[in-house]
Amino acid sequence: MKLVKPKKFLGQHFLKDLKVAQDIADTVDTFPELPILEVGPGMGVLTQFLVKKDRLIKVVEVDYESVAYLREAYPSLEDHIIEDDFLKMNLHRLFDGKPFVLTGNYPYNISSQIFFKMLDNKDIVPCCTGMIQKEVAERIAAGPGSKTYGILSVLIQAWYKVEYLFTVSEHVFNPPPKVKSAVIRMTRNETKELGCDEKLFKQVVKTTFNQRRKTLRNSIKPILGKDCPLTEDILFNKRPEQLSVAEFIDLTNKVEEALKTAGNNQQPTDGQQ
Repeated sequence: MKLVKPKKFLGQHFLKDLKVAQDIADTVDTFPELPILEVGPGMGVLTQFLVKKDRLIKVVEVDYESVAYLREAYPSLEDHIIEDDFLKMNLHRLFDGKPFVLTGNYPYNISSQIFFKMLDNKDIVPCCTGMIQKEVAERIAAGPGSKTYGILSVLIQAWYKVEYLFTVSEHVFNPPPKVKSAVIRMTRNETKELGCDEKLFKQVVKTTFNQRRKTLRNSIKPILGKDCPLTEDILFNKRPEQLSVAEFIDLTNKVEEALKTAGNNQQPTDGQQ
């Protein structure tokens, strides 16, 4: 079989260490009854261990060369090799709308987008595992007060328990990336409803962290405006990285109330009497 040459524009770094591949594959065992979707299998270094688990497995790969290789190397997967862009897929169609475990050696350049898609499909993705850039893994797992705590940390931890499992050296890849990697596992927590407007929650988190060095009193202005009396609240003396998920939920509810109050207080303009 013709080996696949890693493509830089796809962010491909093929894992060579079989022990690491086995360890990543075993991270899905916390949900042994669920089918598996592997993203970006490449030449199947992780796939070869996943197919041994006696579970329904599907793989999605955008690289046509890798798809050709997988079809030849894993004939048993023929009907479950999907040549498509994961970010554009309707995940509810994969397993007839039933839950599945998401895993993979994720391309560094789209790992954050993959996890945002996971959040959009959290009702059918109770567990997501895999390998990403170490810096991103640390960011996702970080707690309040940490310099790495940010947008991904809050949005993911609102819905998932995050485990930083182990670090992977850059020397076990072809080609070696310039950074270390890490394997994480994200498992849905018991949260069914946030207790606030979810869309506004995302907006508040993203808006405040986009000016993370400023206090909330200043970073929230794009949403509330310059003269909102709400910002006199002591909570607004803090910076976004100081807030827990629960405090962001509380902040979102206060912002929503302030927006409603401001809307009710607006005077009708000419023609609206």
